[in-house]
Amino acid sequence: MINLAGRDILHSWQKFVFTGIGLGLLIGVTLTMAGVYRGMVDDARALLTNSGADLWVVQKDTQGPYAESSSLKDDWVRSMLGMPGVMRASNVTYFTMQVKRASQDVRAMVVGGEPLSPGWPSHLLAGRHITRGHYESVADIKTGFSVGDQIQIRRQFYKVVGITQRMVSSGGDPMVFISLKDAQEAQFLKDNDAILNERVRTASNPLFNRPSVPGLLEAIQASQTSSHNVNAVLVQIHPGEQPEQVAQPIRRWKHLEVFTREGMEEILVAKLIATSAKQIGMFLVILAIVSAAIVAFIIYTMTLGKIREIAVLKLIGTRNTTIAWMIMQQALGLGVIGFFVGKVSATFWAPIFPKFVLLETADALSGFGVTMVICALASTLAIRVALQVDPAQAIGG
Repeated sequence: MINLAGRDILHSWQKFVFTGIGLGLLIGVTLTMAGVYRGMVDDARALLTNSGADLWVVQKDTQGPYAESSSLKDDWVRSMLGMPGVMRASNVTYFTMQVKRASQDVRAMVVGGEPLSPGWPSHLLAGRHITRGHYESVADIKTGFSVGDQIQIRRQFYKVVGITQRMVSSGGDPMVFISLKDAQEAQFLKDNDAILNERVRTASNPLFNRPSVPGLLEAIQASQTSSHNVNAVLVQIHPGEQPEQVAQPIRRWKHLEVFTREGMEEILVAKLIATSAKQIGMFLVILAIVSAAIVAFIIYTMTLGKIREIAVLKLIGTRNTTIAWMIMQQALGLGVIGFFVGKVSATFWAPIFPKFVLLETADALSGFGVTMVICALASTLAIRVALQVDPAQAIGG
């Protein structure tokens, strides 16, 4: 049987192709939005995996250190090492800021820790791990820094001695690793005027400035300019141990909050990026509606342009199902072209995005199925108009 849809498409192929390209760009945006969400989830899971931790010990009644502020004294790490089932433990600090290289600002998460301990990158692309206690750093490749560059964090400058990869925060910001002492100083560092004002206030307080207690004022002022706080203690457990069984005694006897990998993943994925996921979902719905409207309008316009031809088909005895299938074939063909253009477009521009965009095959297959359904439904308006055509219009004036 003659393929009526194919012949009609060849008759006005330019309009059909350009419409498919426009639809394809919309589909490309849709696939990219889904990839942005997948990338956010993958960033959160990469953060947990790269930390190498089995347990996150944080301040009680908080969901830190990634979702909320958490502050612990750094001597808690010794208590963790004495708990049953604990193999390794290390202090870690996290804070996000604009780090500087010359006049360039880079948004990054600064991590303070100990080399080759939980929370520190296990692999490097170039250079080495830090060996000095101060003023050396390891940076993720997404920061744009290279070995030998100088990074300014607060008032201090740090030399980049190593480059790592895929070390990102839950928000996709690349990480910069410095020593724990440097990070503690940078996180809680006050400017010179604030330090001077604090010293004046302390000296004017008779409780702290007692002539009968020499050295008291100096000790208090020294404590105000130093910090022994961290954001979390990352714990690795012995092989064969159950994380929850190791966590329970810490919660009970140390009065701290402890999260397993599953608990921390729930916080990051189900809570921290939940609002972003809803917003992306709304965009996907809007894009789907716009795509359906475009397909419906184009197919409807094409159908109105061949009313007389449809009347002729009816006059010679063509069944309604054949006419309906012809129109639906055109809509599905438009969807195939659009999806192909959209998939190629999304694959091309995804690496250009500043944040990680993860395009999964399963999402592409689901997107193709949804596209076909939308195109089929969008063709129903044109099919209804075609089926209502009077065969007498074929011979009418």
